[in-house]
Amino acid sequence: MIKNGTGFNDINNYRNSYYFVKSVKEARKFRKKENDLTIFAGACQSYYEILIQAGANFASSPGRILIDFIDPLIVAAKIAITHESRFLTINDIEKDLRDGKKGVGGIGSFGKKKYL
Repeated sequence: MIKNGTGFNDINNYRNSYYFVKSVKEARKFRKKENDLTIFAGACQSYYEILIQAGANFASSPGRILIDFIDPLIVAAKIAITHESRFLTINDIEKDLRDGKKGVGGIGSFGKKKYL
């Protein structure tokens, strides 16, 4: 958030969320379904709600906190090593994240691992 910004529901009060939203929408042009492409968007103190609304599967930071830099990587790794038939939610991942659901939230995604 911008230091002197007022109102959590104004995208102009967030330094980079506008660009994250544009990126998510652009990616969704190529992969419209949430399960065709898993998107993690945002950074510390991002406008979480608008990132999810734009089409991200996971985003930071519902609690408007500074997240651990490794948390997005943990989410991506869990999705990558989970079988494609299993749907993961933030509840499945939160115990591995420093700040749990305060730092990362989302609608979830199917895993991406395929067995031969």
